[in-house]
Amino acid sequence: MRRRVLQATIAAVTVAVVLLGFPLAFLGAQLVRENEMQQLQIRADSAARAIDFRIGTGAELNDRMLERYTGTEGQVPAQVIVRAPDGTLYSAGAPVDGRTIPVRATSDAGAVVLVTASFWDVFWKSARVIALVVAAAVVAFAAGIGMAIWMANRLAAPLVYLAASAEQLGAGQVRPRLEPSGVEEIDLVAAELARSADRMAGRLAAERQFAADASHQLRTPLTALSMRLEEIMAASDDPEIREEARISLEQVERLVNVVDDLLASSRKAQGGTTEALVLHEVVHQQEEEWAPTFEAVGRRLVVDVDPYVQVLATPGALAQVLATLIENSLKHGAGTTTVRARPGGPARTVVVEVADEGAGVPDELAPRIFERSVTSGRGTGLGLALARDLASADGGRLELAQRRPAVFALFLSGVPASLRPDVVLPVGAVVTARPDRRRW
Repeated sequence: MRRRVLQATIAAVTVAVVLLGFPLAFLGAQLVRENEMQQLQIRADSAARAIDFRIGTGAELNDRMLERYTGTEGQVPAQVIVRAPDGTLYSAGAPVDGRTIPVRATSDAGAVVLVTASFWDVFWKSARVIALVVAAAVVAFAAGIGMAIWMANRLAAPLVYLAASAEQLGAGQVRPRLEPSGVEEIDLVAAELARSADRMAGRLAAERQFAADASHQLRTPLTALSMRLEEIMAASDDPEIREEARISLEQVERLVNVVDDLLASSRKAQGGTTEALVLHEVVHQQEEEWAPTFEAVGRRLVVDVDPYVQVLATPGALAQVLATLIENSLKHGAGTTTVRARPGGPARTVVVEVADEGAGVPDELAPRIFERSVTSGRGTGLGLALARDLASADGGRLELAQRRPAVFALFLSGVPASLRPDVVLPVGAVVTARPDRRRW
């Protein structure tokens, strides 16, 4: 792409310079030569009139009177020779050797004036014009090459960035971070790619959520069935019934293992799409979603996150973990709920804390707060357990940092500066692609 843009632009500049520069140089040289010829003719005519004036007034004719017509500063030097009506010759100026340009004029009294200039003096004046045009053409050519390089980079860089985003999408990272490039057509493609990524993300998230929910919902009845079969085996004295119960129990246990494998596969898939995320964007999305609910119950949701902090996480999983913590604070906490982020140590860890001003977590519940089915009575006991699993799948961890008031800490891996997306893939000019200006 970059090479083709350079070649096309350089070819256009070359054609423009050739078609305009050569005729301009030729016409400029011709114009200078004709102007010099006119100047020589003006000198000859002026000398002829001066001689007529002297003859008419009876003044003496001499060589000195012709020196003013040999050329002043900035004019081509010339030799002036005059043949008076009586045949006397008068001359001024240095003799001209080599190829000459003669100009002749005849006065009314019959005197003949001959002004002779060197051909090469006129030629070099014309050559200076040609050199000036050539220099201007070189400058124009250099400016065209510079413009071509700038335009090629401006067009090629967003396409490289777009290709990298498409590669992320093809690799399973269905939420690539796209930035406007400033080129309307490329931004339209990028916007459509982002919409396709969102649709794929929604479908994959729904499939993974369904697999996780189905696996979790199946385990409860299967466990109850296993316990019932064990009770039948223990209570029955009939060997045939006990054997049938044992065989059924083995089948149920095999089915439980299949369900566990499905759940583990779902969690592994959720952790396979980690990417560099701007933490503030995910938190701000949750703020927009939950702030009206907090206001409806007379509470506040405050966000204190550096807009430049980036973390390695799965977008959907991180959003679900934050949503679980915020919802948990809404149900069980009180006062203002604060979501803040801070550095977690020298290992580039980023800690996201969700805190409120409520009574906190009871002492008997705190050690088992992340266990399944553990709840204070106003929930299913599944949310925090799933949130912790999602955080672990992304290489992070979720902990209860403080009991009273409750503070939950989510530890995430930060992005090294050398791997930041805006360093690896430079972002172009930030503009808005307007669909109403689309050109077909």
